[in-house]
Amino acid sequence: MRRLLPKTLFGQLVAILTVGLILAQSLSAALNLWDRERLVRNVSAMRWAQRVSDNVRILDTLQAEQRARVANILSNPRWEIIVPAAAPTETSPHQVNDAWTGIFVESLQAQLGADRPLQIRPVDEPRRPARWRLLHAFEPFSRHPPLSVLTRLTDGTWVRFESGIPREPPWPSRLLIQSAVLLGAVLLLAMVAVTWVTRPISLLAKAARDLGRDIYRPPLRENGPVEVQRAAQAFNAMQARVIQYIDGRTRLFTAISHDLKTPITRLRLRAEMLDDPELQEKIGRDLSEMESMVSESLDFLRGLHSQEPLRPVDINALLSSLVEDAVDLGQDVGVTGRVSTPYPAKAQALKRCLNNLIDNAVRYGSQARIHVEDSPQALRIHVMDNGPGIQEDELERVFEPFYRLDPSRSRQSGGTGLGLAIARDIIQTHGGQLTLHNRSGGGLDAVIVLPRGDGH
Repeated sequence: MRRLLPKTLFGQLVAILTVGLILAQSLSAALNLWDRERLVRNVSAMRWAQRVSDNVRILDTLQAEQRARVANILSNPRWEIIVPAAAPTETSPHQVNDAWTGIFVESLQAQLGADRPLQIRPVDEPRRPARWRLLHAFEPFSRHPPLSVLTRLTDGTWVRFESGIPREPPWPSRLLIQSAVLLGAVLLLAMVAVTWVTRPISLLAKAARDLGRDIYRPPLRENGPVEVQRAAQAFNAMQARVIQYIDGRTRLFTAISHDLKTPITRLRLRAEMLDDPELQEKIGRDLSEMESMVSESLDFLRGLHSQEPLRPVDINALLSSLVEDAVDLGQDVGVTGRVSTPYPAKAQALKRCLNNLIDNAVRYGSQARIHVEDSPQALRIHVMDNGPGIQEDELERVFEPFYRLDPSRSRQSGGTGLGLAIARDIIQTHGGQLTLHNRSGGGLDAVIVLPRGDGH
């Protein structure tokens, strides 16, 4: 059942309301039809009883030789009067037991008198076409069955009344039209109401999605129903607390990094005064690593809430500039594939992300190969190396800040363990994904997937 429901809240509410309204309208129509047919049944039975009673009274006043002629005049294709008729041979007075016949017999006996003999039996009815049976599936009392009514006149003559196939009552098209109009109007109003109700939820979802890309996005408007206002207020309060937390942490780390520069500088000066060149080199490397860790940690924190605006970026030109810079440094870096249209991105952040991936590829392999795949749905960028690769259970852990692998990816090979964390954070702020995969021929493939279309 759940598989048949639409995926969106709007679609589910409309579907539930539609099914509910159809069921309610169907039940209401069925009740109206049942009540209508009950009235039609009662009126029809009493009308036919009145007709038989009137004919019997007319025949009672006539001479025997006049009755056949008058009976012929009163007869028609759906109503035949046979006089004189053969006396009944069956002992059972009534062979038809249904609601219509019961009302007919009761009404006829009330008009002719209980002492007048009366026999009711069915008349064979031709097979009805399927269309008629379907049309009257919900109209069990819309017509009376063809009957043969045998009774006796006051002079002892028997007379038989045989009704043919009665006319089918008109289908209550007005009721169907009214139900269809009412259902359409209510569904239209329901769709408007559902749209009005679900729109704040859609805006809240969009705001939550945009919050991951830009923590400083404008706050939600706190209007609408009370529940929506409370949700918007809670969201804005959460956003304000997150901004306050990130700003406070960044200020703290900035202050620490600033304070660390002075003792690091003093230690570097003192190290230069050492007489042991080997010890001097080791201390210098440690101090450089400390400076790099502080600098990259600060950049990582700043990157979490970069306020750089989105603008169309020529990815082809960006990759070409990165390749040229790498070649100038003597690195083996190449690019294949092209991007068809500019991509809305934070240019400096995206450049830093790609640069980190290229540096990793060159550092842990002898080369870096970039391959671009563009489509209307997404932009894919592969940064591949020919290094030792990573164990499958470590492919996600390397994105954790300060996490490094041993021995191939350690401090001695450079880096602070923040490059991949920074790169993934930048891609996630663009609404994309960054994953690592081991290549079948050896090496690692860093795959960037940036969505197009609804994502931007």
